Amino acid sequence: MATHECRPVRAPLDATVELPGSKSITNRALVAAALADGRSLLTGILLADDTGLMIDALRALGIAVTIGEADCVAEVTGCHGFIPADEAELSCGNSGTTIRFCTALVALGHGRFLLDGVARMRERPIGALAGALTALGTGVEYQGAEGFPPIRVYANGLSGGTLELHSPESSQMVSALLLAAPYAARDVFIDVTGARHSVGYLKMTAAVMRSFGVEVIEQYEDGGAKFVVAAPQRYRETNYAVEPDASAATYFLAAPAIAGGCVTVDGLGTASIQGDAAFLYVLERMGCAIEGRALSLTVHGPQPGHRLAGIDVDLNDMPDTVPTLAAVALFADGPTTIRGAANLRVKECDRLAALACELRKTGAEVDERPDGLCINPPLRFLRATLDTYQDHRLAMSFALIGLRCPGITINDPQCCRKTFPDFFARFERLAATAR
Repeated sequence: MATHECRPVRAPLDATVELPGSKSITNRALVAAALADGRSLLTGILLADDTGLMIDALRALGIAVTIGEADCVAEVTGCHGFIPADEAELSCGNSGTTIRFCTALVALGHGRFLLDGVARMRERPIGALAGALTALGTGVEYQGAEGFPPIRVYANGLSGGTLELHSPESSQMVSALLLAAPYAARDVFIDVTGARHSVGYLKMTAAVMRSFGVEVIEQYEDGGAKFVVAAPQRYRETNYAVEPDASAATYFLAAPAIAGGCVTVDGLGTASIQGDAAFLYVLERMGCAIEGRALSLTVHGPQPGHRLAGIDVDLNDMPDTVPTLAAVALFADGPTTIRGAANLRVKECDRLAALACELRKTGAEVDERPDGLCINPPLRFLRATLDTYQDHRLAMSFALIGLRCPGITINDPQCCRKTFPDFFARFERLAATAR
């Protein structure tokens, strides 16, 4: 197994970084462009495992996608809402957006489609989405455990109507329905009740749909969300620029919180449609100075002689930032409590359990809770080899620990290929500004 040996920095950071495109936006835009009338040009897309799986799935459905790797561009010839293939097997790896978005996408077609992934994908729920599609006239057959992939879809178009999803395990299921809804025979009403996860990603989905010419009525309230997508609507061909990835940006913005100095992320700003851009304000609560502009975000670490403050924070609206905050929390003065992140247990791994296990190796005391963690910083840091559980977000967050803690080794750094193939090369360039 490959490893990455971290080297602590010796001075404050001073860097401006540019980051690859957002995985979440790229995969949403690919679906909208695939269904659209005409040919769309997507610029600044992410080229990584998760987006590659989506592109391969669209091609397997007969949709033409041409990629310009040198400039991160995708040209997508839309299918006018008619899925060309009447039969396909889609291999979705461990990409939640790919399997969930494509399950709803193929339901618009006519034929039968099998969707599957790696072993971990067969442990990630899809039942709420399958149940909703069944209510809209789609046949669904589980090929293994009920409620989990692999899943076979017998498609005959979507009828439209009213759907209620009670505490869906992932917002991706709601986003999948929203992306397909414009091509239903009748208006689609979606009522999300109970526990509500990752509102930022639902707002992102609606924003992408609007950019492609489809209107979504959305209402968010305590304990729920409601959506209306009127029919018929059609996505139009669009030249669409994908924002830099806000989730990936958190690792770079958090670096000066740990190592001191200043880091600016270019191309991502306060007007972002990504909820994770708000992680900037979490760092501010811990004692960092921040600057938010239209097209850049900057974090200054604590002043000399000052330490980060431990905080109590609900990250329900941006759960992908939990591993980032967990790493930063090791260097705070006092405990940090993270709440509202129960859905992390059904991600690429059980992230809460994995974080608790690995952070304890550094000397931290970690209380694992049903929906979060309470992290007490180490009295003395220990040298540690940290496992990543084939989870890209763990690998990238652990790199932060190595900025100050000697003797940190990260196992399987290549798992970052899922969303950020050259993360460690870019992070090393950042750290080099302080060596």
